[in-house]
Amino acid sequence: MHHYNSGDTAWVLASAALVLFMTPGLAIFYGGMVRRKNVLAMLMQNFVTMAIVGLLWVWFAYSLAFGPDWGGLGLLGTFHFAALSNMGQLVPGMAGETVPQVAFVVFQMMFAVITAALLTGSIADRARLGAFIVFIIAWSLVVYAPLAHWVFSPEGWLAKRGVEDFAGGTVVEINSGLSGVAIAIVIGRRRGWPRELMRPHNVPLSVLGAGILWFGWFGFNAGSALSAGRAGTAFVNTNTATAAALLAWIAVEKWRTGKPTTLGAASGAVAGAVAITPACGFVNTVGATVIGLLAGALCALAVSLKYRLGVDESLDVLAVHGVGGFVGMLSVGFFGTAAARGLNGLFYGGGAALLGHQALAVIVTVAWAFGATLLIGLAIRKFMGLRVSPEAEITGLDISLHEETAYDLEALSTGGFGHHVTDASGGGISIPARRKSTPKPDGPND
Repeated sequence: MHHYNSGDTAWVLASAALVLFMTPGLAIFYGGMVRRKNVLAMLMQNFVTMAIVGLLWVWFAYSLAFGPDWGGLGLLGTFHFAALSNMGQLVPGMAGETVPQVAFVVFQMMFAVITAALLTGSIADRARLGAFIVFIIAWSLVVYAPLAHWVFSPEGWLAKRGVEDFAGGTVVEINSGLSGVAIAIVIGRRRGWPRELMRPHNVPLSVLGAGILWFGWFGFNAGSALSAGRAGTAFVNTNTATAAALLAWIAVEKWRTGKPTTLGAASGAVAGAVAITPACGFVNTVGATVIGLLAGALCALAVSLKYRLGVDESLDVLAVHGVGGFVGMLSVGFFGTAAARGLNGLFYGGGAALLGHQALAVIVTVAWAFGATLLIGLAIRKFMGLRVSPEAEITGLDISLHEETAYDLEALSTGGFGHHVTDASGGGISIPARRKSTPKPDGPND
C-alpha cells in the first residue's frame, strides 16, 4: 500500500483541470488572430486535438513516455502502462511520490494536449482536417512521447544527465516551436503571404484567450511541483515573469513603431509564461524577473524571423514558444539557485556544468522536433495531402470544411442594419443600408 497525500493529490487534479482549460484558451487566442473566414476551423482543430490526444494518451502515449525504460538506453518506455494497466505501481525512478499514478497520468495528459494544439498556430488558414488528425496522431507518438521520456521520465537519458526542466521548456515549448516551423515548411505559405496583410480579425477575442492562458499557466507550472507545499515558488515566479514580459514586449513595440499594441501585450504575457516554464521551480524572484524581461524583448524581436526565413509560420509559434523556450532553458544555467531547490547556476557559483546540460537539451530538442516532424509532414503530404484546395482556401475553411460561419452577419443585414460585403482577405465590412423616407404621420390613428 502506498500512502498518498490528499492535499497533493487534490492540487495535481485541480492543476490538470487548469491545464485542460488552457487549450480552449489557446483556441480563442488563435481564433482572434486568424481572419474571420477561418476562426471556426481554428477552434475545431484545437477541440479535435483534445479528443485525439486524450484517447491516445491513456491507450499508448503515456506508457511510451513514462513506462519502464525499453532497453535501458533512456530513449523510450514500454507498453507496461498501456490502457492504464498496472496503475497501482509507482512511476519508475520517481522517488517520494505522494499522488496516485492515475492522477499523474491525467496531469501529464493535459501537457500532451496543449503541446499538440500549439501546432495549429503554425498551419493556420490552410490545413485539411483529416490530414491534421493523422498528423497529430503520428506526431504525438513519434515526436512528443519519446521526448517526454528523455526529459520528464526519471529514466530518460537527458534527465539522467542532470537537465533541469521544471514544466516543459523542451518537451512543450521548444518542441512546439520547431515542430511548427517544420510543418509550416511542408504545408507551404498561405495564398498571398507575405504580400497581403493578414490582420487579426478580433483582437479582444485574442486578449481573452491570453488571459485564460495566463490563468491556466498557474496549474501548468505550479502543478508540476506535484506537491501543494512546493507549488508556491513556481506560482509566484510564473506571475512575475509573465508580468515582466508583457511590459518588455510593449516597450519594444514602443521603441520600434512608436505605438504599443494590445495584441503585443497579450503576446508578451504568453512569452513570459513560456520562458519561465522550465525555470519556475529553480530560480528566485530576481531570476524570474530577468527571464521575463528577456523573453518579452527577444520574442517581440523574433516575430520578424519568419519573414527573413521566408516561412509562413502563421501565428508566431516559433517566436513566442520556440524563442521563449530557449530563453527559459538557458537561463536556468545562469539563474538557477539551490535556495529554490535547484542546482546553482553560473551566477550563483555553480560553474558552467548546468548551463552545458541545458544547452545540450536545447540542441537535442531542436534537432529531434524539427527533423522528425519534417519527415512526418512529408509522408502525409505525399500519401494523402495536407492542404485544402485553392478554392477552399480563398472561400475560407469555415464554409469549405464545416459549412458554418462564426458571425451571422446576414441576419444583421436582413434586419435592416446593413448588408455585408466580403473583402479580398475574407475580413468583410458592413455597409449601412439606406432607408426609404416615409411620410410623417398626421395623427395617432394614421
